[in-house]
Amino acid sequence: MTEKKMENGVSVFSRTTELLGEDPLEEIFALNLGDFLTEHLISEELAQKIKKHDANDKSDGLKKQLKELISIYSINNTLSVLGFSSKEDYVIYNSIAKTIVQMLDIEACHIFLAEEYAKGLKSEEQDIVLVGSSVDFDDDIYSFKIGCRIDDNNFLAEAFDNKKTIMIPVRQVPDVLQKLVAGNLDNSEFIAIPMHNNAESVGVVLLQNPAAKPLSNEFVMLVKTTAKLFATSMLLQKLTEETGRTISDEVISSSELQHLRAELTATIGDLGEQQQQFVEMLAKAVDAKSQYSNNHSQNVANLAKELCNYLELNEKTKDLIYYAGLLQNIGKITLPAELFNKKGELSKDEWEKLQNHPNVGVSLLMSINFLSEVIPYIHYHKERWDGKGEPEGLKGHSIPLGSRIIALADAYCALTEERPYRPAMSKQKALEIISEEAETKWDPVLVNSLVNLLNKE
Repeated sequence: MTEKKMENGVSVFSRTTELLGEDPLEEIFALNLGDFLTEHLISEELAQKIKKHDANDKSDGLKKQLKELISIYSINNTLSVLGFSSKEDYVIYNSIAKTIVQMLDIEACHIFLAEEYAKGLKSEEQDIVLVGSSVDFDDDIYSFKIGCRIDDNNFLAEAFDNKKTIMIPVRQVPDVLQKLVAGNLDNSEFIAIPMHNNAESVGVVLLQNPAAKPLSNEFVMLVKTTAKLFATSMLLQKLTEETGRTISDEVISSSELQHLRAELTATIGDLGEQQQQFVEMLAKAVDAKSQYSNNHSQNVANLAKELCNYLELNEKTKDLIYYAGLLQNIGKITLPAELFNKKGELSKDEWEKLQNHPNVGVSLLMSINFLSEVIPYIHYHKERWDGKGEPEGLKGHSIPLGSRIIALADAYCALTEERPYRPAMSKQKALEIISEEAETKWDPVLVNSLVNLLNKE
């Protein structure tokens, strides 16, 4: 386990003998949270509260810990697509479905939730209910009551019940789902991807894709990761609501509180891992669409992190810059692949679309709360040291440090990777070009650090 250190050098999450005692979960944050969540959502003040709770009043101490946890992992700090209570709220799922269609360049996307989680759309007729679609229906989408029971003999129920991805030709779709079909029946297939966490299935993401254009593995994995992230977020929300009710019980036992805390912190740990997987799969999907390098985003993130280590930045900043490096080209995933792979001259309209792609990515990230802190780094990574960059013409040190680092790492990786219009450059040639552009495009101190870092290898 990696020991976490605060700015003053005092270890808050080290595995101390005072904390372990008879209850190892006293050190829940060190044991259960992923690095990303630990660094970004757990304050030193909160850690000290947990460390110093009154051992003579175990139940009271446990309740205080649980209150702190549910205040942090409330719906506003996980995903903003959960906890709806009326059908008007569910229009956000239409937007999610349309975003998936745009990202994957498919015909349609539909999102189903288990009746338990479709709070504002409960149905006595179905166990799995349609809550969002990329298709614009003539009437209220929810008036059709599209869905099925778990024991129905169809692929949607099977995907939900068995937690497995199922693919069938659209022409074989059951009558209950016919209203969802978009385009040509004969040349499409449905892919049902279950939304599940480690405890249960919560829904299904249904994709309609042209049969002649199979989805790449990167795109399928992105949807699977997204579906699992949503499902774990829903479980966490369910547990936080249950915890809130439980800690108000005056006669609840310490063992019951410990059990609830174990469930809650295990789910938080799962969420942290899945958030990291989501970011990594999103980066892979961007690289797959660009066809420049299947590892470009990962290479940028890795080099940015090496540079952060060389500069001896703190752990939180390193993590933020690493994630920003993975996602700095996220806007590309909403653009046609042929646009940024085009070898010939771009039209004015095409050039403007490419120039503005970081802003598209920022818009996507703004709807994912746990990534909010990387937004400024991505938003300003096209700025230049001399102030002649985009989007706001920031100059010098007014450009966020993270933006300057990932911009430099992106430039070096791009130069040393093969492109449709040129071969890959050598390390020395790339460093020579970058050095010539110091004080115009790049921070000269960072350029010098990059040269020293790579020449040490």
